[in-house]
Amino acid sequence: QVQLVESGGGLVQAGGSLRLSCAASGRTFRTYGMGWFRQALGKEREFVAAIMSSGGWKDYVPSVKGRFTISRDNAKNTVYLQMNSLKPEDTAVYYCAARERIGSYDYWGQGSYDYWGQGTQVTVSS
Repeated sequence: QVQLVESGGGLVQAGGSLRLSCAASGRTFRTYGMGWFRQALGKEREFVAAIMSSGGWKDYVPSVKGRFTISRDNAKNTVYLQMNSLKPEDTAVYYCAARERIGSYDYWGQGSYDYWGQGTQVTVSS
């Protein structure tokens, strides 16, 4: 069983920055595809960013491209989400997710991931 623990959320003014971290247990973290999702109050959870196991490939939802950066440190079993130029519409609970299964998958799809963290709140004030 893999455990994911997010941290780094908080309250920030519009235009500010936050860096989220997601620490994973497990000896094979380096083989996991990782993703970040978010859920705003009253809305469905949505894809934000994904990174492949090697870190060589990444993708983002269009609304965060150029502002958010996903990265990973396999030596520390940690994935990060650097969020710059934050907007009030970025306010949500942010979740990290890990995919342990091997093979190609729809990285935007929540069902593609095997493990989820508990979430961390990000609030952006205007």
